[in-house]
Amino acid sequence: MTELLEELDQKRQFNNNEAEKHKRLRDELNDKTKEWVQKRDELNSKVRGLVEEAAKRRETRDSLNIQVRESKEKRDLWNHKVNELNEKVAILKKANLPREQGPPVGKLKKELKSLEFRQMTSVLTIEKERELIDEMSALQKQIQEREKQLEQSDEVRVVIKDLREAKESAEGFHKSVGELAEKAQNEHDEMIKLYEQADIMRKEADDSQEKFIETKVKADDEHKKHIEHIRQVHDYDKILTGLKQKARKARKKKEENAAMKEAEDIFDKFKKGEKLSTEDLMALQKSGYL
Repeated sequence: MTELLEELDQKRQFNNNEAEKHKRLRDELNDKTKEWVQKRDELNSKVRGLVEEAAKRRETRDSLNIQVRESKEKRDLWNHKVNELNEKVAILKKANLPREQGPPVGKLKKELKSLEFRQMTSVLTIEKERELIDEMSALQKQIQEREKQLEQSDEVRVVIKDLREAKESAEGFHKSVGELAEKAQNEHDEMIKLYEQADIMRKEADDSQEKFIETKVKADDEHKKHIEHIRQVHDYDKILTGLKQKARKARKKKEENAAMKEAEDIFDKFKKGEKLSTEDLMALQKSGYL
């Protein structure tokens, strides 16, 4: 019985140690799951922030693109106005050009461009180049004088003034188109960067979620093992308690039988007329004979 009790007690202690070991591992893993959850939540929070910022960039980009389209429309309208005024100026200049003044200004300008092209592309002697420069200067002077004469007409001056203003408006909207388009592109580029950063962080958050699940599964497994060993400890406690109670009862029974045997022997002595000692009398009393 003693060997059995020792063996059972050793097994109980082993299971108790195993239960403590799995409990410790479970607690460590649960702490780790909290870390993964915290990291996942922090990353998801950053992702939301990046996505919100990217959405604001997209709204700004879209608003700028609308302004680009509006500026293009206005630029095209003013360019169309410029073309109309150019045609009107040409007609008025032609109408106001005295016949004795020679060829039209347009023809003179065309001839000047031809001479400029010849100067840039031809290999000339110093004398020929000087002659060409003189001829170009004369043409420029002639063009300036003719245009000055033409602009003396009130009608021509008004149209030319309108033409300059139309060109300034067209150029202003053209510049606006470029500036707004550049800003829109910058907003688009920043939006793309933010979405890319969000994708990277979302992947990290997904990895953290996977780690959380993996660690949680391990923690649950350690908890099951802990519970299983605790149950075995309780089972061994029940068995050991039962065996010890049984051993105590057996011991008590043995002691009672021994006391009864002793009392019977003392009573036999009493019946034979032998003198009994105080201890003998107490033994008889204890056994129930007295």
